[in-house]
Amino acid sequence: MVGQDLNGKTDSPKAAGIPLPTQEDEGVATFRRDIVAKLTYFVGRDPIVASEWDWFVATCLAVRDRIVDRWIASARSDYAHGRKRVYYLSMEFLVGRLLHQHLRNLGIVEPVRAALAELGVDLDAMRSIEPDAALGNGGLGRLAACYMESMATLSIPSHGYGIRYDAGLFRQVINEGWQQEYPETWLSAGNPWEFVRPDKTHSVGFGGIVEAERGPDGQLRHVWHPIETIEAIPYDTPLVGWRGRHVNPLRLWSARAPDPLHLDTFNRGDHVGALEARVRADAICQILYPSDETPAGQELRLRQEYFFSSASLQDLVQRHVRQHGDVRTLAEKAAVQLNDTHPAIAIAELMRLLVDVHGLAWAEAWAITTATFSYTNHTLLPEALECWPVSLVERLLPRHMQIIYEINALHLAQTRGGPFDDMQRISALSLIDEHNGRRVRMSHLAFVGSHKVNGVSALHTELLRQRLFRELHELWPERIVNKTNGITFRRWLLSANPVLADLLVEVLGPRLLDDPAELQGLGQFAEDAPLHDRLAAVRRQNKSRLTDLIVEQVGVEVDPDALFDVHIKRIHEYKRQLLNILETIALYNQIRSQPNRDWVPRVKIFSGKAAASYRRAKLIIKLIHDVAWTINNDPNVHQAL
Repeated sequence: MVGQDLNGKTDSPKAAGIPLPTQEDEGVATFRRDIVAKLTYFVGRDPIVASEWDWFVATCLAVRDRIVDRWIASARSDYAHGRKRVYYLSMEFLVGRLLHQHLRNLGIVEPVRAALAELGVDLDAMRSIEPDAALGNGGLGRLAACYMESMATLSIPSHGYGIRYDAGLFRQVINEGWQQEYPETWLSAGNPWEFVRPDKTHSVGFGGIVEAERGPDGQLRHVWHPIETIEAIPYDTPLVGWRGRHVNPLRLWSARAPDPLHLDTFNRGDHVGALEARVRADAICQILYPSDETPAGQELRLRQEYFFSSASLQDLVQRHVRQHGDVRTLAEKAAVQLNDTHPAIAIAELMRLLVDVHGLAWAEAWAITTATFSYTNHTLLPEALECWPVSLVERLLPRHMQIIYEINALHLAQTRGGPFDDMQRISALSLIDEHNGRRVRMSHLAFVGSHKVNGVSALHTELLRQRLFRELHELWPERIVNKTNGITFRRWLLSANPVLADLLVEVLGPRLLDDPAELQGLGQFAEDAPLHDRLAAVRRQNKSRLTDLIVEQVGVEVDPDALFDVHIKRIHEYKRQLLNILETIALYNQIRSQPNRDWVPRVKIFSGKAAASYRRAKLIIKLIHDVAWTINNDPNVHQAL
């Protein structure tokens, strides 16, 4: 992914004069020795009896050592130069399996493969046992992961901040067409990539009261006395950029009760009650997107969002003050990106830290806050815009509700006496929705508290201007910008499609590995029929691999020469799987009524999960399976559909 530096200047690898690919200067014997050492002294296994998982962990640890060297070098360089840092706050980081990504980015795939082969271990088979990190669900989480890899590749100092979910969204099982959900226990055997940092723990408060006190200088100060405190324990996973030149951390927070076992209660015989604080803390990090259909579910969602936002803000402010000495320079040295509306409460939290903890005046703190934050909106759907009942926010985060009220009052004061000074517009601009039981519009808070707001495609951004944020856009016409989603092509081309990547490198040259803009050179081969044939052969080879996987996974044989019609999205009414399956039914009826027509063979492929509480989406899954059973068992259409 070609990116930009923090001054807007394009920083492509090609422009930076990156050398052509070189192999890591380490021998097979070195890797073999290091892997065996990790297996023996860290995993504690004799190579004679080691399992495939044991070899996997040992290999990861040997690779991790090489990553840590680069990580320390990157951190020292960033600190020495006082460079501005990007802090990326996201509820999701869909990083996927990391072993092959790290091997590829470090340039050591073949030496490690050869070292393992000498030890009797197949790298390709071994890496398939790595659990897919259950830290996300879809495009939002994968975008976050792509940005982290891209920033490391461009040597942009950055930290990702999120939650270390124990069970992810859920593990999907289909039983007679019905989706069933089970915990995705991806951490059950540990995670060899991460480092726990107990010395970087932060306390996150909930509930309680707010008192106004006069300080020694006579200034009024607000002091929040939470009734509940949760400890946020950081786990760092290093993410390597291409060629291994730079490494940035992904810091995920795990929740822990300060007093996880009330011994007096336990000794009185209330063994379950003694663990109440532990259970409340553990719930924060159990699953991604718990159902918010109940008041308890809504509270847990807000607790999750504030928990990781507060811990992240405390962490980055502490880091800034330690390095630069003055919190007033925060916006000059830190850029905080909110990945969707989930972490919007971070705006109120930074104001609390600046005003209540560091003693800044409101106006100065607000200027720093708006200069620090930017906000990415991913969807126009109402359920994703995080509108919380005022009563819930007041009870759970009383000081933050006061801050939101103050932000809203000053925000609406700007409209008085101008073209926006009418009740309908003021109502649309307000951070508080007064028409639906009084709710806090977190998307409005994210907009007002950021200096830039972006959509993720040209059409989406235009809809933000015209619909979702129309009145806010009229008030600040320069604030909304478009940043079309991209990908890290190193994963989605070089790793996902190595046969195609090899052909493209042969045709365009090895510089393609460092600069995706080189793909534009394919234009000169538009009339090259032999190359077209080779591209078609690659496509046919990949489709054959997919047909083998389909047989293995679902027991259905399909023709690799058929047209593959693929729909991979989370299952949702607006994602149009229902429209697609209705079209499939119509096509099926047409084929049955005209069996002798020259139909293009077609394979319909659906993939995705429905939210556990989304009944209609789960019915769509059931419908797709029932239609599939009917079509796949009809000999009259089997070859055509």
